[in-house]
Amino acid sequence: MNFGTLFLIVIAGLLGPTLSGFKRFSLPVVMGEICAGIVIGVSGFHLIDPADPVLQFLSSIGFAMLMFLVGTKLPLQKPGLRAVLRHSITATAVAFGVAALFAIVLARVTSVHSVPMLTLLLACSSSAVVMPMVLERRLEGRLVLLTTTWVVVADITTVVALPLAMYPSKLSSILIGCVVVTAAAIGCLLALKMFRLSEFGAHIRQLSKERGWALDLRLSIAILFALTWLAMNFGASVLVAGFAAGAVVSAISHPRRFQKQLIGLAEGFFVPLFFVSLGAKLDFTAMLQSWHFVLLAGSIVVASIVVHSIVAKAVSLPWASGLMASSQQGLPVALVSLGLSEGLLKPGEGAAIIAASMCLLAVASIGTNRLAKIVPQAPAQAPPPAPPRNENDEDDNQRSDDQ
Repeated sequence: MNFGTLFLIVIAGLLGPTLSGFKRFSLPVVMGEICAGIVIGVSGFHLIDPADPVLQFLSSIGFAMLMFLVGTKLPLQKPGLRAVLRHSITATAVAFGVAALFAIVLARVTSVHSVPMLTLLLACSSSAVVMPMVLERRLEGRLVLLTTTWVVVADITTVVALPLAMYPSKLSSILIGCVVVTAAAIGCLLALKMFRLSEFGAHIRQLSKERGWALDLRLSIAILFALTWLAMNFGASVLVAGFAAGAVVSAISHPRRFQKQLIGLAEGFFVPLFFVSLGAKLDFTAMLQSWHFVLLAGSIVVASIVVHSIVAKAVSLPWASGLMASSQQGLPVALVSLGLSEGLLKPGEGAAIIAASMCLLAVASIGTNRLAKIVPQAPAQAPPPAPPRNENDEDDNQRSDDQ
C-alpha cells in the first residue's frame, strides 16, 4: 500500500459521480464506484490488492462511516413519525414472514443455503436510498410517510439482525455486544445533549463556528470510533456500531455546516474507498461463468420485488410503494463485506448479491417515479432575499458557513 495505490483508488472512485452526472441513463454513485473497483480489482486488471492489510483497515473505516451515514439519515425527528409506527412495524413483520417463505425456496435452488441471510436480503429496505429520492422529488402526504417509515423500520431491523443471521453460533456474545453498544450509544446521546445545553458547550460550539474547529464533527467521529471499538471487543459488528452512532447524531439537530463537513470526510474519501475496495474483491468473472451465481442474482431481484409488492398490498399501500421499499444498499453491502472477509460467501456469490442490489436500485427509482404521479408534491421554496451587505461581511459569513 502506497500513495500511488491511494491515488488510483481516488481516481477510480470518481467514476461514481461521473456516471451519476449524466442527464440520461444516470446511475447511483455507489454503482459507479463498485464498477470502478471491479475494473481495477480481481475481476479486471489486478491493479490493487484487496487483501492488503492497510487497505483493509481503511476500508473498514469506510464501512463504519457508511453505516454511520445510513444512521444519520433516519428521519427520527420527522413530524407524525410515531403515529404511523405501528403500521410500519406490521409491514416489516409481514415482510419477514413472506421473505422467510421465499428464502426457504431460494436456499434449495441457489448456492447460498443460509435461510436467515436470504430472509434478511429479501425483507430489507434502504432508507439511505429512499429518503434522498423522496426529498429530491418533494413528495409528501400520508402514503409517502407510511412508505418511508416502513423503509426505516425495515432498515433498522435488518441491520441489527444481520450479525445474528451470519453468526448464529455466536448468538450470546453478539447479543451482549449489541446491548453494550446500545447502552453506550444512549449514554453518548445523553452526554451530548447535556453538553450542548450547558453554557460551556454553547460557548465552545460558538467558538468552533467562528474559528473552524469542526467540533460537532469531531465529537460525532469520536462517538463512532468509540462504539466501533466497543463492538469489536464485545463480539458485536462494526455495522451495529456505525448505525448506532449515526442514530445518535440523527436524534440531535445539527447546523448545516456539520452536514457539509460530514459529507466531505465520508463521501469525499472513506466511503468511496470502501466501495472501490469492495468492487475489487468481487469476482464477476466467476459469477458469469457459473449459472448458479447468475440464478442467485436473478432470484434475489425477482423475489425481493414480489415480497415487497405483497407486503404493500397487505398493508393497503400502492404497488409503487412496494417497488420503492425493495431498494437495497447498506445491508447487501454489509453482508457481502462481512461474508467475504469471514469466508461465509464465495466471491461469485458476493458479486451476484451486489449485482442484484444494483438492479433493485433501478426498481426503486421506477417505484418513486410512479408514486410521484399519485401523491402531492411540496411546492419549491424560493430562498429568502438576502439583506444587503458589504464584501467583508460576505466573506466572513461564507467562511463561517463552510467551517
